[in-house]
Formats: sequence, structure tokens, C-alpha cells
Amino acid sequence: MKVDGSSDLVGESGTVIEGLAEYYRYSPPAKVAIGEEREREREREGEEELFVPPLNFAMVDNGIFRSGFPDFANFTFLQSLSLRSILYLCPEPYPEANSDFLKDNGVQLFQFGMEMCKEPFVNIPEETIREALKVLLDVRNHPILIHCKRGKHRTGCLVGCLRKLQRWCLSSIFDEYQRFAAAKARVSDQRFMELFDISSLKNLPMSFPCSSR
Repeated sequence: MKVDGSSDLVGESGTVIEGLAEYYRYSPPAKVAIGEEREREREREGEEELFVPPLNFAMVDNGIFRSGFPDFANFTFLQSLSLRSILYLCPEPYPEANSDFLKDNGVQLFQFGMEMCKEPFVNIPEETIREALKVLLDVRNHPILIHCKRGKHRTGCLVGCLRKLQRWCLSSIFDEYQRFAAAKARVSDQRFMELFDISSLKNLPMSFPCSSR
């Protein structure tokens, strides 16, 4: 698998992949236009097809992936994952180019819109996280990609709550969250994960083993 030189190589499970391609600095329509132009250039030049992972891409567990918002340049890479579903955590409508990609590849979209919250005015919707976890735990939706805008806070909170179900210790949950959030890590997110009640979800079937860490 070849990865565009503007991005880091795909790491092991749980490893942050920081995409540094220039299109991340532009609005979604501009990024799609840049990606389409690069695709046309590659076709004209007969280059090998490139596999570019989305920002902050990583494997969470067997059949579960996470990332920032994917765009046109990432579509070939996403095809290689043979996704069955995408779990989208932003309230904004899904872009037309992304919706067309899902339709063309038979990928189902689950949207659980959560507003971008910044401290100290934080309101993480616990019931929304709970419903998203039910989708995430259903093996019929796998392989599945979780994403928000940057793959840091909303995605990090959902994955952190999944880790509680997997019986990870809090320090390991926080370490993983901080690897993706980096300097943008929020105490409020970690507090939410710490207090999140998993008792109503314990009886749901899981497609992967619980493992304490």
C-alpha cells in the first residue's frame, strides 16, 4: 500500500496518523476540488493509485476505525477498508461528495449530531453517546468508521466510553484520548468519560472481547 508523501504512514492499532496534506487547510468544497484535480493529474500521468488516510486515522478494534472528516483524497483509502457503515458525530449535513461516495460503495450513514462544545460551556449529550454506542457495538454495522471534524473530542469521547465497556482503566482511556487530542485535550471530556454510566449497555452483545488495560 502506498501512502501520499504529504501524510505519515499508517501506524499500528491506536496510533495517531497526522495527515499534513495542504488540503486540510481549506474549506470542504475547496478540499474536494483539490482532491479531484489531483486525481485527474494522476490519471493523465498514469501514476500508481495513492492511498491517503484521513486526518487522525487509526484502528480502534477489530472492524472499528476512527478519523477526522474524510474528503475526496481519502476515498480510495476508505474503499480499501470495505466499510459497511460510517458513524458521523457532527450536526451539519453530510457533504454531497461524501454522500455520493457512500451511495456508490453501499455504505450506510448513521448520524448522531453533537454540537462542538468548548469549555466552560460544555454539554456532552449522554443519551446521544449511548445510542451511538449501540450502533457501534452491532457487528452487522462492521466494518465501521467513526468520525467528527478532527477526530479528537467527539470521536474521542465515544471511543473512551467504548473503552469503559471493554473494562479499560481510566488512565489508559485518558492516555488514548490525549494522544489524539494533544494540546486540545479537555478536562471536561475526560470528566464526562469518567462519569459515564455503562450499566444499561452491559447486556449488549459485543463482537470483540472485553480486555482490561
